[in-house]
Amino acid sequence: MFANRPIPRPQFPVPLPFSRPPLYTAHAAPVLPSASEIDAGAGVSEGGESRPPWLGLGAAAWVQVAGGASSTFALYSHALKVALGADQSRLALLGVACDVGENVGLLPGVLCNRLHPALLLLIGAGACLLGYGTAWLLVSGVAPALPYWLIWFALCLATNGGAWLATAVLVTNMRNFPLSRGAVAGILKGYSGLSAAVYTAIYTGVLHDSPINLLLFLTLGIPAVCLLAMYFVQPCEPSLVETNAEQVHFLFAQMASILLGVYLVGATILDHVVTLNDIMNYSLLVIMVLLIFAPLAIPLKMTLFPKKKRPSDSHSPTTDNDHTEPLLPSSSESNLGNLEEDDSFDIDILLAEGEGAIKPKRRRPRRGEDFRFREAILKADFWLLFAICFVGIGSGITVVNNLAQIGIAAGAVDTTISLSVFSFCNFFGRLGGGAVSEYLVRSRTLPRSVLIICTQVVMIVTYLLFALGQLATLYVSVALLGICYGVLLSVIISTSSELFGLKHFGKIFNFIILANPVGAYLFNTLAGYVYDLEVEKQHATTSGSDIACHGPDCFRLTFCVLSGTACLGTLLSTVLTVRVRPVYQMLYAGGSFSQPRNSAH
Repeated sequence: MFANRPIPRPQFPVPLPFSRPPLYTAHAAPVLPSASEIDAGAGVSEGGESRPPWLGLGAAAWVQVAGGASSTFALYSHALKVALGADQSRLALLGVACDVGENVGLLPGVLCNRLHPALLLLIGAGACLLGYGTAWLLVSGVAPALPYWLIWFALCLATNGGAWLATAVLVTNMRNFPLSRGAVAGILKGYSGLSAAVYTAIYTGVLHDSPINLLLFLTLGIPAVCLLAMYFVQPCEPSLVETNAEQVHFLFAQMASILLGVYLVGATILDHVVTLNDIMNYSLLVIMVLLIFAPLAIPLKMTLFPKKKRPSDSHSPTTDNDHTEPLLPSSSESNLGNLEEDDSFDIDILLAEGEGAIKPKRRRPRRGEDFRFREAILKADFWLLFAICFVGIGSGITVVNNLAQIGIAAGAVDTTISLSVFSFCNFFGRLGGGAVSEYLVRSRTLPRSVLIICTQVVMIVTYLLFALGQLATLYVSVALLGICYGVLLSVIISTSSELFGLKHFGKIFNFIILANPVGAYLFNTLAGYVYDLEVEKQHATTSGSDIACHGPDCFRLTFCVLSGTACLGTLLSTVLTVRVRPVYQMLYAGGSFSQPRNSAH
């Protein structure tokens, strides 16, 4: 029906009748993103108004700090254990509830493509309010007769609120900075890793070591932060061209987070060395708040001192195409490139597809392109990432949930220092994992999973140090585990987005993270069973229903098993690295992510 229609050959990059309009960046020539990028929300904010993505990144740091409250379980776990009269096995299952809630993010992963990020934040705030509020009712004695199953569900709901918050800010900001995924994941997950240290500083300095006050603070504080951040965390005009100024901004955000981490460790140690009065405690709190606000200095500077456009920035679209490329190759972009290079390309077929006369044949996506969820789960790489999460992050969560009991067994009087050390090192691992993996892929074209191999090897040694059960090696073991845990999390985030694309990233990544609670459940069950057996042997009890275990035998068998799983994780990560090495060479050695940099914007 189209054979006799005279069709003039279009001059590209003019969109075809069935393509979506191109996006325009603030400082670069227009590009033709794939339809999946536009569907995923990588566009301007509602109403067509362009806004700097750095404002959303700064607000996301606050949300990540607030939403990382699941890591504070060790601060109030002892109070829950006493209030419920539970043994270590039942307490370990409460820790599993936190893991399940934090990592079961399939629903927010599905809805992140359909709902505005502000609605995701609102849902997460409501979940935290109800969940932590129920735990506060039990510990405070306001409702002392709450059943065990209700508290389990309440903790699951509260920490699931953190999954909604993390999905909203992580997916939104990775789409706002699609060329700097490693840096964005490292910064945001780094602030989330500092959450435990932030809450510990508040717990010891302002809340006077009161689990009741801490749970009340979580009940009211997290929703307050979410309500304040709802306006700022939203899709913006994506940054599709790397500039020196953008690299400086990322470096500033990373240095600000490092400064915050060092300050938190110093403040925690100072609080244990000297006795601080209320004035000093509140002064330290004010400094901490200002440091968390530091990333907002970037949009403030861009507003007060805007860069003037150079004459080259106003060039026509056809004269600056060498400086911009689509983020990910899609089927439509491949068709456009072939049409421009091959004069024999059949325009009639394209028009027929656009008008619905024929249905285009969909090919399966290749690694590096946008996968649908049902396409991703058929790939071996997907299940390798799932298994790595199971043995790597799942085992790390087990240690965090039992950190208070591990410290008591090793002879530590105060376990808050252990939590602060883990939090800082976890942050350092998340931030460093993002930055180092970014360097490896851009300068050496090495897969990010090379870092996973290294961390798994270190975790083998770390768990063996834990098995010694000595106070002298406790803090070293906690620090090493924190670094490895953080690196694993940030690298898996970036790797999954690069292998399977950003369009369905929320759903795909949240399914991979489901391996964490599954592993945590199995390892926590083992840890609780071994711990309770040793308690029966020692007949060690304290006042009331409080039961404690002392000595290296409390967790020795558990850590030997975890060391064995780290060996398995090393093997799995090596297989993944060998499989994806060609993909990273394609993406970063002159491929989709090898963007030329402009020096001034």
